[in-house]
Amino acid sequence: MDDESTAAAVLTVLTVLTTTDAEHKARDLARGAVGARLAACAQITGPVTSVYRWEGDIETAQEWQVLLKTTAARYAALEAWLTDAHDYDTPEIIATPVARGSAAYLEWVERETAE
Repeated sequence: MDDESTAAAVLTVLTVLTTTDAEHKARDLARGAVGARLAACAQITGPVTSVYRWEGDIETAQEWQVLLKTTAARYAALEAWLTDAHDYDTPEIIATPVARGSAAYLEWVERETAE
């Protein structure tokens, strides 16, 4: 991959973060997204402590984070799938573009999420 194509691949790869309140739910979200080819891989971290405002109250809860690797082309489908599969009323779904990465890894993400 030359510098121009590396730059193009980088612009299409995203990391997508979501959280859930149980490890088994995080595993289900990760396996489901990868199984549907909406993400090339997913990493689960937790528990983490989340502090947030919900319906006027400040809440504190343990959650598990799921970090998914996907492409911009597959993001809308991944977001729709996560929204449907998630049991939160308003699930955290945040996408961040990958600014740089190894060409081989970025190509792998593209291949693994191809329809």
